[in-house]
Amino acid sequence: MALSDISRVEIEKAIEECDRLGRDAFLKTYRFRRARRYLLVHEGGQYDSKAIVGAAHGFLPGERPLTPDTPGFSGGAEHAARLLARLGFDVVTEAGPDELTHDELVHRITHLKVNRRSLYKPIALLWAVGRAHRGEPRLLLWPETEEALELLLRRHGLRGERPRPDYPIASLRHDGIWELRNYTDPVTTAHGDAGVKRWFTENQPLGGLAEPVYDLLRHSTVTRLAVVDELVGTFFEDLDATPLLIDVGLGEKDPAEPHTGSGAAPEQWLLTAAEYERGCRFVEEREAKTHGRRRTGATHRPIRSRTARYLVLSRSQGRCENPGCAGQPADVTDDAHPILEVDHVVDLTRGGRDHPSQMVALCPNCHAVKTRGRTREALREILLRVASERHADSGGGAAAPQPSI
Repeated sequence: MALSDISRVEIEKAIEECDRLGRDAFLKTYRFRRARRYLLVHEGGQYDSKAIVGAAHGFLPGERPLTPDTPGFSGGAEHAARLLARLGFDVVTEAGPDELTHDELVHRITHLKVNRRSLYKPIALLWAVGRAHRGEPRLLLWPETEEALELLLRRHGLRGERPRPDYPIASLRHDGIWELRNYTDPVTTAHGDAGVKRWFTENQPLGGLAEPVYDLLRHSTVTRLAVVDELVGTFFEDLDATPLLIDVGLGEKDPAEPHTGSGAAPEQWLLTAAEYERGCRFVEEREAKTHGRRRTGATHRPIRSRTARYLVLSRSQGRCENPGCAGQPADVTDDAHPILEVDHVVDLTRGGRDHPSQMVALCPNCHAVKTRGRTREALREILLRVASERHADSGGGAAAPQPSI
Protein backbone atom coordinates (compact mmCIF):
# COMPACT_ATOMS: atom_id res chain seq x y z
CA MET A 1 0.00 0.00 0.00
CA ALA A 2 1.42 3.38 -1.06
CA LEU A 3 -1.05 6.11 -0.15
CA SER A 4 1.70 8.72 -0.37
CA ASP A 5 2.07 7.99 -4.10
CA ILE A 6 -1.56 8.90 -4.88
CA SER A 7 -1.91 12.32 -6.52
CA ARG A 8 -4.84 14.48 -7.59
CA VAL A 9 -4.71 12.75 -10.96
CA GLU A 10 -5.64 9.36 -9.50
CA ILE A 11 -8.26 10.87 -7.18
CA GLU A 12 -9.94 12.69 -10.08
CA LYS A 13 -9.95 9.48 -12.13
CA ALA A 14 -11.72 7.71 -9.27
CA ILE A 15 -14.24 10.56 -9.00
CA GLU A 16 -14.93 10.38 -12.74
CA GLU A 17 -15.51 6.64 -12.47
CA CYS A 18 -17.89 7.14 -9.53
CA ASP A 19 -19.81 9.72 -11.56
CA ARG A 20 -19.98 7.39 -14.53
CA LEU A 21 -21.12 4.30 -12.62
CA GLY A 22 -23.26 6.03 -10.01
CA ARG A 23 -22.55 5.93 -6.31
CA ASP A 24 -24.09 2.56 -5.45
CA ALA A 25 -22.55 0.73 -8.41
CA PHE A 26 -19.16 2.30 -7.67
CA LEU A 27 -19.27 1.20 -4.04
CA LYS A 28 -20.38 -2.29 -5.03
CA THR A 29 -17.56 -2.58 -7.58
CA TYR A 30 -14.93 -1.77 -4.97
CA ARG A 31 -16.78 -3.49 -2.08
CA PHE A 32 -17.11 -0.38 0.08
CA ARG A 33 -20.01 0.85 2.18
CA ARG A 34 -21.24 4.42 2.29
CA ALA A 35 -19.08 6.77 4.35
CA ARG A 36 -20.39 7.33 7.85
CA ARG A 37 -18.49 10.53 8.58
CA TYR A 38 -15.86 11.78 6.11
CA LEU A 39 -17.05 12.95 2.70
CA LEU A 40 -15.07 14.35 -0.21
CA VAL A 41 -16.73 17.42 -1.76
CA HIS A 42 -15.78 18.15 -5.36
CA GLU A 43 -17.52 20.46 -7.86
CA GLY A 44 -20.76 20.34 -5.90
CA GLY A 45 -20.83 16.54 -5.56
CA GLN A 46 -20.17 14.46 -2.44
CA TYR A 47 -18.18 11.22 -2.48
CA ASP A 48 -17.25 8.48 -0.01
CA SER A 49 -13.70 9.39 0.95
CA LYS A 50 -12.37 5.91 1.73
CA ALA A 51 -13.87 4.35 -1.43
CA ILE A 52 -12.44 7.12 -3.63
CA VAL A 53 -8.95 6.73 -2.19
CA GLY A 54 -9.17 2.93 -2.43
CA ALA A 55 -10.18 3.10 -6.09
CA ALA A 56 -7.56 5.79 -6.81
CA HIS A 57 -4.83 3.44 -5.59
CA GLY A 58 -5.71 1.11 -8.46
CA PHE A 59 -4.86 3.84 -10.98
CA LEU A 60 -1.23 3.89 -9.83
CA PRO A 61 1.10 1.99 -12.23
CA GLY A 62 1.33 -1.65 -11.22
CA GLU A 63 -1.01 -1.28 -8.23
CA ARG A 64 -4.44 -2.66 -7.42
CA PRO A 65 -7.38 -0.91 -5.76
CA LEU A 66 -7.42 -1.05 -1.99
CA THR A 67 -10.28 -2.93 -0.36
CA PRO A 68 -12.14 -2.08 2.86
CA ASP A 69 -10.21 -4.78 4.70
CA THR A 70 -6.72 -3.83 3.44
CA PRO A 71 -4.51 -3.86 6.59
CA GLY A 72 -3.75 -0.38 7.87
CA PHE A 73 -6.20 1.37 5.52
CA SER A 74 -9.07 3.41 6.98
CA GLY A 75 -11.24 6.31 5.95
CA GLY A 76 -10.50 8.25 9.14
CA ALA A 77 -8.69 11.48 9.78
CA GLU A 78 -5.26 9.79 9.74
CA HIS A 79 -5.62 7.99 6.41
CA ALA A 80 -8.01 8.63 3.47
CA ALA A 81 -9.42 11.92 4.78
CA ARG A 82 -5.95 13.21 5.64
CA LEU A 83 -4.62 12.32 2.18
CA LEU A 84 -7.49 14.07 0.43
CA ALA A 85 -7.04 17.20 2.51
CA ARG A 86 -3.28 17.20 1.79
CA LEU A 87 -4.03 17.05 -1.94
CA GLY A 88 -6.21 20.13 -1.67
CA PHE A 89 -9.63 18.50 -1.69
CA ASP A 90 -12.44 19.56 0.63
CA VAL A 91 -13.39 16.94 3.20
CA VAL A 92 -16.43 17.47 5.39
CA THR A 93 -17.49 15.62 8.51
CA GLU A 94 -21.19 16.46 8.41
CA ALA A 95 -23.89 13.88 7.68
CA GLY A 96 -23.61 12.27 4.28
CA PRO A 97 -26.13 12.88 1.48
CA ASP A 98 -27.91 9.66 2.38
CA GLU A 99 -28.75 11.36 5.70
CA LEU A 100 -29.87 14.66 4.21
CA THR A 101 -32.14 16.57 6.57
CA HIS A 102 -35.04 18.94 5.99
CA ASP A 103 -32.98 21.94 7.10
CA GLU A 104 -30.02 21.02 4.91
CA LEU A 105 -32.15 20.64 1.80
CA VAL A 106 -34.07 23.88 2.35
CA HIS A 107 -30.72 25.62 2.95
CA ARG A 108 -29.43 24.33 -0.37
CA ILE A 109 -32.52 25.60 -2.16
CA THR A 110 -32.33 28.95 -0.38
CA HIS A 111 -28.72 29.41 -1.46
CA LEU A 112 -28.99 28.23 -5.06
CA LYS A 113 -26.74 30.17 -7.39
CA VAL A 114 -29.20 31.43 -9.95
CA ASN A 115 -29.03 34.20 -12.49
CA ARG A 116 -31.97 36.34 -11.37
CA ARG A 117 -32.80 36.99 -15.03
CA SER A 118 -33.30 33.27 -15.58
CA LEU A 119 -35.91 30.77 -14.37
CA TYR A 120 -34.06 27.72 -15.72
CA LYS A 121 -33.19 26.07 -12.39
CA PRO A 122 -36.40 26.90 -10.49
CA ILE A 123 -38.50 25.47 -13.34
CA ALA A 124 -36.37 22.32 -13.54
CA LEU A 125 -36.57 21.82 -9.77
CA LEU A 126 -40.34 22.32 -9.60
CA TRP A 127 -40.74 19.76 -12.39
CA ALA A 128 -38.60 17.30 -10.41
CA VAL A 129 -40.49 18.04 -7.17
CA GLY A 130 -43.74 17.21 -8.96
CA ARG A 131 -42.31 13.90 -10.16
CA ALA A 132 -41.15 13.02 -6.64
CA HIS A 133 -44.55 14.01 -5.25
CA ARG A 134 -46.26 11.52 -7.60
CA GLY A 135 -43.69 8.80 -6.93
CA GLU A 136 -42.51 8.67 -10.55
CA PRO A 137 -39.11 7.09 -11.35
CA ARG A 138 -36.23 9.13 -9.99
CA LEU A 139 -33.98 8.73 -13.04
CA LEU A 140 -34.91 9.41 -16.65
CA LEU A 141 -33.13 9.04 -19.96
CA TRP A 142 -31.84 12.35 -21.28
CA PRO A 143 -34.23 12.55 -24.28
CA GLU A 144 -37.22 12.30 -21.89
CA THR A 145 -35.81 14.94 -19.54
CA GLU A 146 -34.92 17.21 -22.44
CA GLU A 147 -38.37 16.95 -24.02
CA ALA A 148 -40.24 17.65 -20.78
CA LEU A 149 -38.07 20.57 -19.68
CA GLU A 150 -37.88 22.15 -23.11
CA LEU A 151 -41.67 22.35 -23.18
CA LEU A 152 -41.80 23.91 -19.70
CA LEU A 153 -39.06 26.41 -20.51
CA ARG A 154 -40.87 27.48 -23.67
CA ARG A 155 -44.10 28.01 -21.76
CA HIS A 156 -42.84 29.52 -18.55
CA GLY A 157 -39.31 30.83 -19.07
CA LEU A 158 -38.65 34.55 -19.16
CA ARG A 159 -38.69 36.27 -22.51
CA GLY A 160 -35.41 35.97 -24.37
CA GLU A 161 -34.40 32.69 -22.71
CA ARG A 162 -33.59 29.84 -25.02
CA PRO A 163 -35.27 26.55 -24.02
CA ARG A 164 -32.01 24.79 -23.14
CA PRO A 165 -32.54 22.06 -20.49
CA ASP A 166 -28.83 21.21 -20.50
CA TYR A 167 -27.97 24.42 -18.62
CA PRO A 168 -30.07 23.89 -15.45
CA ILE A 169 -29.31 20.17 -15.26
CA ALA A 170 -25.55 20.68 -15.52
CA SER A 171 -25.75 23.41 -12.88
CA LEU A 172 -27.94 21.37 -10.51
CA ARG A 173 -25.52 18.50 -10.81
CA HIS A 174 -22.69 20.75 -9.65
CA ASP A 175 -24.93 21.94 -6.78
CA GLY A 176 -25.11 18.34 -5.55
CA ILE A 177 -28.89 18.22 -6.09
CA TRP A 178 -28.92 16.28 -9.38
CA GLU A 179 -27.35 12.95 -10.27
CA LEU A 180 -26.10 11.90 -13.71
CA ARG A 181 -25.19 8.34 -14.71
CA ASN A 182 -24.10 6.26 -17.68
CA TYR A 183 -21.84 8.72 -19.47
CA THR A 184 -18.35 8.44 -20.91
CA ASP A 185 -16.75 11.89 -20.98
CA PRO A 186 -15.99 13.97 -17.86
CA VAL A 187 -19.07 15.89 -16.77
CA THR A 188 -19.43 19.29 -18.39
CA THR A 189 -19.59 22.52 -16.43
CA ALA A 190 -22.69 24.70 -16.60
CA HIS A 191 -20.78 27.40 -18.46
CA GLY A 192 -20.38 28.00 -22.15
CA ASP A 193 -22.78 27.30 -24.95
CA ALA A 194 -22.18 24.69 -27.63
CA GLY A 195 -19.95 22.59 -25.35
CA VAL A 196 -22.68 22.02 -22.74
CA LYS A 197 -25.26 21.02 -25.32
CA ARG A 198 -22.75 18.80 -27.13
CA TRP A 199 -21.86 16.93 -23.92
CA PHE A 200 -25.48 15.96 -23.25
CA THR A 201 -26.10 15.08 -26.90
CA GLU A 202 -23.04 12.82 -27.09
CA ASN A 203 -23.27 11.21 -23.64
CA GLN A 204 -27.07 10.83 -23.30
CA PRO A 205 -26.88 10.46 -19.49
CA LEU A 206 -29.46 8.96 -17.20
CA GLY A 207 -30.36 11.55 -14.60
CA GLY A 208 -32.63 12.88 -11.90
CA LEU A 209 -32.66 14.24 -8.37
CA ALA A 210 -29.95 12.84 -6.11
CA GLU A 211 -31.41 9.90 -4.22
CA PRO A 212 -31.50 11.51 -0.73
CA VAL A 213 -33.10 14.66 -2.19
CA TYR A 214 -35.73 12.60 -4.02
CA ASP A 215 -36.49 10.49 -0.95
CA LEU A 216 -36.95 13.54 1.28
CA LEU A 217 -39.23 15.27 -1.23
CA ARG A 218 -41.17 12.06 -1.83
CA HIS A 219 -41.82 11.11 1.78
CA SER A 220 -41.90 14.42 3.69
CA THR A 221 -44.84 16.65 2.80
CA VAL A 222 -43.50 19.41 5.07
CA THR A 223 -40.15 19.41 3.28
CA ARG A 224 -41.73 19.26 -0.17
CA LEU A 225 -44.03 22.20 0.54
CA ALA A 226 -41.20 24.18 2.14
CA VAL A 227 -39.12 23.70 -1.01
CA VAL A 228 -42.04 24.73 -3.24
CA ASP A 229 -42.71 27.79 -1.06
CA GLU A 230 -39.04 28.75 -1.20
CA LEU A 231 -38.78 28.37 -4.97
CA VAL A 232 -42.03 30.19 -5.72
CA GLY A 233 -41.50 32.92 -3.13
CA THR A 234 -37.92 33.61 -4.18
CA PHE A 235 -37.96 33.32 -7.95
CA PHE A 236 -41.59 34.05 -8.86
CA GLU A 237 -42.17 36.91 -6.42
CA ASP A 238 -43.73 39.23 -9.01
CA LEU A 239 -44.98 36.49 -11.32
CA ASP A 240 -47.97 34.17 -11.27
CA ALA A 241 -46.50 30.70 -10.87
CA THR A 242 -49.91 28.99 -10.89
CA PRO A 243 -49.81 27.88 -14.57
CA LEU A 244 -46.35 26.37 -14.04
CA LEU A 245 -47.41 24.59 -10.83
CA ILE A 246 -50.38 23.12 -12.70
CA ASP A 247 -48.13 21.93 -15.52
CA VAL A 248 -45.73 20.17 -13.13
CA GLY A 249 -48.54 18.56 -11.14
CA LEU A 250 -48.40 20.75 -8.04
CA GLY A 251 -51.45 22.84 -8.74
CA GLU A 252 -54.30 20.66 -10.00
CA LYS A 253 -54.90 19.53 -6.43
CA ASP A 254 -53.57 21.83 -3.76
CA PRO A 255 -50.19 20.28 -2.78
CA ALA A 256 -50.86 21.35 0.80
CA GLU A 257 -53.79 18.95 0.96
CA PRO A 258 -53.02 15.80 2.99
CA HIS A 259 -53.03 12.96 0.46
CA THR A 260 -54.64 9.93 2.00
CA GLY A 261 -55.90 8.03 -1.01
CA SER A 262 -59.38 6.63 -1.31
CA GLY A 263 -60.73 5.31 1.95
CA ALA A 264 -57.63 6.10 4.01
CA ALA A 265 -57.94 7.12 7.63
CA PRO A 266 -56.99 10.64 8.75
CA GLU A 267 -54.45 9.22 11.21
CA GLN A 268 -52.21 8.33 8.29
CA TRP A 269 -51.31 11.95 7.64
CA LEU A 270 -50.99 13.29 11.18
CA LEU A 271 -47.68 15.02 11.90
CA THR A 272 -45.43 14.40 14.87
CA ALA A 273 -44.65 17.32 17.16
CA ALA A 274 -41.12 17.43 15.71
CA GLU A 275 -42.44 17.66 12.15
CA TYR A 276 -44.92 20.35 13.13
CA GLU A 277 -42.20 22.35 14.87
CA ARG A 278 -39.88 21.98 11.88
CA GLY A 279 -42.57 23.21 9.52
CA CYS A 280 -43.39 26.19 11.76
CA ARG A 281 -39.73 27.14 11.91
CA PHE A 282 -39.60 27.29 8.13
CA VAL A 283 -42.86 29.29 7.98
CA GLU A 284 -41.40 31.81 10.43
CA GLU A 285 -38.20 32.16 8.41
CA ARG A 286 -40.20 32.76 5.22
CA GLU A 287 -42.56 35.11 7.06
CA ALA A 288 -39.64 37.28 8.12
CA LYS A 289 -38.90 37.81 4.43
CA THR A 290 -42.44 38.19 3.12
CA HIS A 291 -44.70 39.52 5.92
CA GLY A 292 -46.70 42.49 4.67
CA ARG A 293 -45.46 42.12 1.10
CA ARG A 294 -47.76 41.59 -1.84
CA ARG A 295 -47.23 40.40 -5.35
CA THR A 296 -47.13 43.28 -7.78
CA GLY A 297 -49.47 41.62 -10.28
CA ALA A 298 -52.94 42.86 -11.12
CA THR A 299 -54.56 41.27 -8.05
CA HIS A 300 -51.91 42.37 -5.49
CA ARG A 301 -52.54 39.13 -3.60
CA PRO A 302 -50.66 38.63 -0.29
CA ILE A 303 -47.87 36.05 -0.38
CA ARG A 304 -49.19 32.92 1.36
CA SER A 305 -47.50 29.77 2.59
CA ARG A 306 -48.58 26.32 1.41
CA THR A 307 -46.60 24.88 4.31
CA ALA A 308 -48.61 26.82 6.90
CA ARG A 309 -51.88 25.65 5.37
CA TYR A 310 -50.78 22.01 5.46
CA LEU A 311 -49.67 22.27 9.10
CA VAL A 312 -53.11 23.55 10.11
CA LEU A 313 -54.94 20.84 8.16
CA SER A 314 -52.78 18.14 9.72
CA ARG A 315 -53.13 19.64 13.20
CA SER A 316 -56.93 19.59 12.86
CA GLN A 317 -56.97 15.77 12.57
CA GLY A 318 -59.66 16.17 9.94
CA ARG A 319 -62.12 18.01 12.23
CA CYS A 320 -63.40 21.57 12.32
CA GLU A 321 -61.42 23.51 14.94
CA ASN A 322 -64.41 25.58 16.05
CA PRO A 323 -65.24 24.06 19.49
CA GLY A 324 -68.91 24.94 18.93
CA CYS A 325 -69.18 23.32 15.50
CA ALA A 326 -72.59 21.71 14.98
CA GLY A 327 -71.95 20.34 11.51
CA GLN A 328 -70.85 16.88 10.33
CA PRO A 329 -67.13 16.83 11.16
CA ALA A 330 -66.78 13.12 10.47
CA ASP A 331 -67.84 13.40 6.81
CA VAL A 332 -65.21 13.42 4.07
CA THR A 333 -64.97 13.89 0.32
CA ASP A 334 -64.97 11.01 -2.19
CA ASP A 335 -61.17 10.82 -2.00
CA ALA A 336 -61.23 10.75 1.82
CA HIS A 337 -60.17 14.36 2.38
CA PRO A 338 -61.78 16.28 5.25
CA ILE A 339 -64.30 18.94 4.24
CA LEU A 340 -62.32 21.80 5.73
CA GLU A 341 -61.18 25.27 4.73
CA VAL A 342 -58.10 26.89 6.24
CA ASP A 343 -58.77 30.47 7.30
CA HIS A 344 -56.79 33.36 8.81
CA VAL A 345 -58.57 34.39 12.00
CA VAL A 346 -57.20 37.91 11.54
CA ASP A 347 -57.27 38.83 7.86
CA LEU A 348 -53.86 39.41 6.31
CA THR A 349 -55.13 42.78 5.06
CA ARG A 350 -55.70 43.76 8.71
CA GLY A 351 -52.25 42.76 9.92
CA GLY A 352 -52.83 39.05 10.55
CA ARG A 353 -50.06 36.52 10.15
CA ASP A 354 -49.78 33.69 7.64
CA HIS A 355 -48.79 31.42 10.52
CA PRO A 356 -50.47 28.36 12.12
CA SER A 357 -50.80 30.19 15.44
CA GLN A 358 -53.33 32.53 13.79
CA MET A 359 -54.95 30.09 11.37
CA VAL A 360 -57.75 27.54 11.84
CA ALA A 361 -59.34 24.71 9.87
CA LEU A 362 -63.09 25.26 9.62
CA CYS A 363 -65.99 23.42 8.05
CA PRO A 364 -67.76 25.52 5.35
CA ASN A 365 -70.59 26.49 7.71
CA CYS A 366 -68.33 27.70 10.51
CA HIS A 367 -66.19 29.50 7.96
CA ALA A 368 -69.28 31.33 6.72
CA VAL A 369 -70.29 32.28 10.29
CA LYS A 370 -66.79 33.56 11.01
CA THR A 371 -66.84 35.62 7.81
CA ARG A 372 -70.34 37.10 7.72
CA GLY A 373 -72.43 35.78 10.60
CA ARG A 374 -73.98 38.00 13.29
CA THR A 375 -71.81 36.33 15.92
CA ARG A 376 -68.62 36.59 13.88
CA GLU A 377 -66.75 38.94 16.25
CA ALA A 378 -67.32 36.69 19.26
CA LEU A 379 -66.40 33.61 17.20
CA ARG A 380 -63.19 35.23 16.00
CA GLU A 381 -62.10 35.82 19.59
CA ILE A 382 -62.72 32.14 20.37
CA LEU A 383 -60.94 30.96 17.22
CA LEU A 384 -57.90 33.11 17.91
CA ARG A 385 -57.55 31.49 21.33
CA VAL A 386 -58.12 28.02 19.85
CA ALA A 387 -55.52 28.59 17.12
CA SER A 388 -52.93 29.61 19.70
CA GLU A 389 -53.69 26.63 21.97
CA ARG A 390 -53.77 24.07 19.16
CA HIS A 391 -50.53 25.47 17.79
CA ALA A 392 -48.79 25.12 21.15
CA ASP A 393 -50.21 21.63 21.80
CA SER A 394 -49.04 20.41 18.36
CA GLY A 395 -45.40 21.26 18.99
CA GLY A 396 -45.21 24.87 17.93
CA GLY A 397 -44.39 26.14 21.42
CA ALA A 398 -45.84 29.23 22.99
CA ALA A 399 -47.22 31.50 20.33
CA ALA A 400 -46.54 35.21 20.16
CA PRO A 401 -49.11 37.49 21.84
CA GLN A 402 -52.29 37.48 19.80
CA PRO A 403 -53.60 40.71 18.29
CA SER A 404 -56.89 42.15 19.31
CA ILE A 405 -59.70 41.76 16.82
